Amino acid sequence: MTQTLAVANQKGGVGKTTTCVNLAASLVSNGRRVLLVDLDPQGNATVGAGIEKDTVEASNYELLMGEATPEAVRYVRTGGGFDVLPANGDLTAAEIGLMEAGEGREKRLQEALSTLRADYDHILIDCPPSLNLLTINAFVAADRVLIPIQCEYYALEGLTALLNTIHRVQQTVNPALQIEGLVRTMFDGRNNLSNQVGAQLLAHFPGQVYRTQIPRNVRLAEAPSHGLPVLQYDRASRGAVAYLALASELLRRQQGARADAGGVK
Repeated sequence: MTQTLAVANQKGGVGKTTTCVNLAASLVSNGRRVLLVDLDPQGNATVGAGIEKDTVEASNYELLMGEATPEAVRYVRTGGGFDVLPANGDLTAAEIGLMEAGEGREKRLQEALSTLRADYDHILIDCPPSLNLLTINAFVAADRVLIPIQCEYYALEGLTALLNTIHRVQQTVNPALQIEGLVRTMFDGRNNLSNQVGAQLLAHFPGQVYRTQIPRNVRLAEAPSHGLPVLQYDRASRGAVAYLALASELLRRQQGARADAGGVK
């Protein structure tokens, strides 16, 4: 069964795209078939996967506007071993186009992905750092939302708006949407603030905070400039090891949820 996961946080600079790209590669390393959908007009996930975003013939803009099929947009087997539906600056115009589209505009991505779901075990959607119609499309298409969060002073404040948006989507167009969990990124255990905010997250969201913490790591920062996930750039780095651990924890949670749904004790 395909799991579609929206990786979202309206606050920029929290490691959202880094998490999306490197989690995709780590899931591939675990033998999973993965599609990465770049819904951010900055196209950073596209670049991080080794695709020249300004040279793509068709992007997710054309996909959402109904001007191209998913098969025409898709890049197969990028450097990280996963497929990509790419994005570039053209996607900015999709926000206006979707606002003018009228009824069903929030379901464009869901409809586009419906023909691809059978090809993959996991579909990861890299959301823009804002709560707009692109993000709503991601939430409607997704089964679950993974929230990367940096352990800093404003982390909990920014999280409230995101959770409110998810709740509204649950009440209206996607009642099955669930929160997969929160991932602490750019974590530095030597920093008292990181530890304090991490403790607050654990207290406020019991059972929803991933045990795996993604550290600050130079190799993670360098890898996108080479068009590679950190797993292919430096598999022995702390960043690569952390994302492999995150993928393993995600898979264990998924297996546990299936067991619970099947009534297995």
